Amino acid sequence: MMDSPYQSKGTFLNKIMIIRKLMNPFFRSEFCVIVIVLCLSSYGVCLETRTLTPSTVLRDSDTFVSQGKIFSLGFFSPNGTTRRYMGIWYYVSKVSVVWVANRDRPLNDSSGTITISTDGNIVLLNGNNETVWSTNATTSPRNTSAQLTDNGNLILLDQSNNVSLWQSHEHPTSSFLPTLRLSHNTNTGEKVRLNSWRTSQDPNYGNYFVGLHVSIGIPQLFSWNQDRPFWRSGPWNGRVFTGVMSMYSVYVDGFSMVNEGGTYYFTRSFRQNLIVKDILNPDGILTEEIWNNQTGHWDRSYKGPDVDCDVYNNCGPFAFCNQYNSPICQCLRGYEPLNKQQWDGGNWTGGCKRKTPLQCERSNNATDKSKEDVFSQLRMVKVPDLIQWSPGLENECRSLCLRNCSCIAYSYDTDIGCMHWSETLIDIQQYQADAGLELYIRVPYSGRDKEKDKKVIIIVLVIISLVVISICLFFSWRWMSKRKRKNVIEQQEAGETNLLNSTPIVLRNPEDNVNIEELPLYSIEKLVNATNNFHTANKLGEGGFGPVYKGELANRKEIAVKRLSTVSGQGMEEFKNEVAVISKLQHRNLVRLLGCCVERYEKMLIYEYMQNRSLDVFLFDQSQMVLDWRKRFNIVEGVGRGLLYLHRDSRLRIIHRDLKPSNILLDKEWNPKISDFGMARIFGGDQNQANTRRVVGTYGYMAPEYALSGRFSEKSDVFSFGVLVLEIISGRRNSSFYNEELSLTLSGYVNPIKFFCQARV
Repeated sequence: MMDSPYQSKGTFLNKIMIIRKLMNPFFRSEFCVIVIVLCLSSYGVCLETRTLTPSTVLRDSDTFVSQGKIFSLGFFSPNGTTRRYMGIWYYVSKVSVVWVANRDRPLNDSSGTITISTDGNIVLLNGNNETVWSTNATTSPRNTSAQLTDNGNLILLDQSNNVSLWQSHEHPTSSFLPTLRLSHNTNTGEKVRLNSWRTSQDPNYGNYFVGLHVSIGIPQLFSWNQDRPFWRSGPWNGRVFTGVMSMYSVYVDGFSMVNEGGTYYFTRSFRQNLIVKDILNPDGILTEEIWNNQTGHWDRSYKGPDVDCDVYNNCGPFAFCNQYNSPICQCLRGYEPLNKQQWDGGNWTGGCKRKTPLQCERSNNATDKSKEDVFSQLRMVKVPDLIQWSPGLENECRSLCLRNCSCIAYSYDTDIGCMHWSETLIDIQQYQADAGLELYIRVPYSGRDKEKDKKVIIIVLVIISLVVISICLFFSWRWMSKRKRKNVIEQQEAGETNLLNSTPIVLRNPEDNVNIEELPLYSIEKLVNATNNFHTANKLGEGGFGPVYKGELANRKEIAVKRLSTVSGQGMEEFKNEVAVISKLQHRNLVRLLGCCVERYEKMLIYEYMQNRSLDVFLFDQSQMVLDWRKRFNIVEGVGRGLLYLHRDSRLRIIHRDLKPSNILLDKEWNPKISDFGMARIFGGDQNQANTRRVVGTYGYMAPEYALSGRFSEKSDVFSFGVLVLEIISGRRNSSFYNEELSLTLSGYVNPIKFFCQARV
């Protein structure tokens, strides 16, 4: 934390009052006061300027501000010191220095000034008018000026042609700023790198550097402790650094790599109005923090190295590091500790050595292919350093390595190509999540064979167990098949027939009985083929009734198959109820029933397929980007029309009783359709409400009188519709919105009387 560079306005006004008291009455006129104010302003009291010219002098209390007031340039002192430095910081309430000019030559007092010298350079002068720091961009007098951009870049411009002569972004200190380029010129070896402060109170040159290193055209980001690697990102594949798991925010915010004639550089652009600082700290830790306007603090979003396994070559050669293992370091397959005593004591720097020499001399012997070297796979890793590259496709990478006796490992990435290693394998890190690449380590046949022999007993026991279980399952299947065979054959011969054209579905209440005519019946065989045997890849979701699968009939028509689960709390009553209700309903905002399947142990309903699934998938999505206000309005209107049809316009008056986002399906045009009528009840023409002992539905969407006493009516659906509208507007679940002080859920906020009364309490 740095001292504020801003001087209070009180000091400025005090100077004016003292001068007025010293002046005689003639000079105390308002006109003279104005003249004095102008003179003091030109002298540099609390000056904020946008452009620095040869006639401008920035004194210790002055600041040089970017156009959008994002960055400021001026003088600062590290916390707890009196030394003064020229630097750039974010224009926020807490000063955060991102660039320092005279980091190795501080001023001892506040007499320093910043200006443009006669030779056109930006210079920092001490109280004796001696040059402490200079851009050293020109050697002859020029008409120049300086600007501070909203990217934190201090630029020296030649005003005659508006050409940049010098930029602070080309001479970074410890911070990575927007549009700043960390580069590596592979032709000259020149690098532009970050350099840490010596300590948190001393901006002098520190021990740690961060920069880009390019070998054989593969860029990697490195952190060095002086000249020793401290951290490595893994190779860049054109999209990501393959060895960094926790930098996803970087890729979202415009991280890019560019090659200009052998000079590789990466840069970064941030989202608008986002204030981010990436700083290399004195201990070598690179942190990213985002400014929080609400709290007035910096929130950390990234830190690296973060764990022991992030440190370069933490486990030594031929070993890999996994933070979730115990111990974290393990030898690669086919290797053993170089010094077992040190290894067991937790000193892993010595690494590992090969157990058995490679047998690569047999690789090209066609008569002895079974004895050639093999490869052991290590998944989800940051591949080793010292990469070599070979042209070739994925299926050629293994054979290329196998034909080369010096090749000890290989890896393949679609964007990088075939990578291999020939000397040593260092800095390998394994992850738990789906990240990194697959590494294939070359091991001798005998070594791998011995390791397999250790597991022979376990493998044999597992195989025997699987065989016994398979036999039991086979006979169980045959026994069940015999019981079903007759019914299955009849259904297969019938194909799609009339399900209940002569038999009505009789519901619990006689007045609710409905005769179903010409409802197609699908055979179980057709549905098995349509859903790929109810494969999990075809599963769309699962509700109280059971799972729902996507299917495709022989005529290429897409369907949704709702399969009654054997463990479901709902049974034949709900199944019949849904068939009875929905088969007679025809409305553009109600899902259409295409048919059903009723076989001895299976009960399924076949619906039209909704391409956009259910409303809750998009409504409660974290990005909130799919449903714009037009779509939300159309969804509310469509659900309202469907509900009005159920209550007033259909042949049957129907109370849905389970209206919620997961029961609103969306077609490819985003038209809403009400679904899941398993809980619905049919009312008579003169019936307004009913009671039930079995309260069904979803809490949070139930009307109070229904949830407490089992009394339901059209008003019950209207209440559920109201909660649904609130969720569509807010994008939040009713159950997730809770005010601890007022004990209100989302629906509670629509009652201003209740809100007022509880607030008074």
